[in-house]
Amino acid sequence: MGLLDKLSGWLGLRKKEVNVLCLGLDNSGKTTIINQLKPSNAQAQDIVPTIGFNIEKFKSSSLSFTVFDMSGQNRYRSLWEHYYKESNAIIFVIDSSDKLRMVVAKEELETLLNHEDIRNKKIPVLFFANKMDLRDALSSVKVSQMLCLENIKDKPWHICASNAIKGEGLQEGLDWLQDQIAQSYQNNEQMSDHA
Repeated sequence: MGLLDKLSGWLGLRKKEVNVLCLGLDNSGKTTIINQLKPSNAQAQDIVPTIGFNIEKFKSSSLSFTVFDMSGQNRYRSLWEHYYKESNAIIFVIDSSDKLRMVVAKEELETLLNHEDIRNKKIPVLFFANKMDLRDALSSVKVSQMLCLENIKDKPWHICASNAIKGEGLQEGLDWLQDQIAQSYQNNEQMSDHA
């Protein structure tokens, strides 16, 4: 059973569609993380860099996930915004060993959070400070400081140290994300009950 099957089981949602955007610079580990989320029989053995984007759909007993794995290469980042409006959650992956490009990741994150389709949404943002297995990797606290995550006041966010190749840290992140999505659905259903 893949991590997303467990996630939908915990959510207890009936036939809900959840759109998750997986963003970050190229070579941060987005595709490897998404591969780990798939059921084990659907996981790819060889991961290749994403050109443009990949759409992965996972179904479980009660939930249908559509995960958009967006290329982080500079020329493709402008495509990200076409998927903001329909997104229910964002996973933002950072290569915690790539100190030189941390500034670029911060700029892309700021552009994302200030986009009109994201700015006013209370969608959860999960950060994976990935590649923790590398010797020169920054801690998740340091990555959080470099990205100025404490300035995000209008959205729930969480950062997890991760090693996507081994799957380390992914469960913690998904536990948090599923709590946030479940709360969001409960709040929306309560609001529609009172309408």
